[in-house]
Amino acid sequence: MFAYHVHDPERYGVAEFDASGKVLSLEEKPKYPKSSYAVTGLYFYDQQVVEFAKNLKPSPRGELEITDLNRVYLEQGKLSVEIIGRGYAWLDTGTHESLLDASQFIATLEHRQGLKVACPEEIAYRQHWIDAAQLERLVSPLAKNGYGQYLLQLLNSPKAPYVR
Repeated sequence: MFAYHVHDPERYGVAEFDASGKVLSLEEKPKYPKSSYAVTGLYFYDQQVVEFAKNLKPSPRGELEITDLNRVYLEQGKLSVEIIGRGYAWLDTGTHESLLDASQFIATLEHRQGLKVACPEEIAYRQHWIDAAQLERLVSPLAKNGYGQYLLQLLNSPKAPYVR
């Protein structure tokens, strides 16, 4: 699970940590948050998740809550939380306004850098998971749009190191 510092934690699931960084509690949209660390909604589970999920009961809102599932892992001492630190951006898109903010942020980055954000084909190519011929096949149906043009430019330029 991942957590990110936010200025409005009452809008999110919140993780509380002790001084050593160990998770003490998880709360869904608390009125009085115990920290400013929002749970981002990016989770990696083991094979036990299905059984844990089968035993969940609906919340007072009548929903099965992901926070309750994560709490099971916490209670069993199996919850690992990584804090996404400064210099990284987590963009919530749960409201119309936050979706617009995220879209504008990504558009600004891409425009200023001339690079796409989270372009799977580019990542695969730069990591040598696919070769130029494979990339060219992937680009073929996209060649007339801006995304395809970006990938074609990648194929036709010297291979720069991949910087994360």
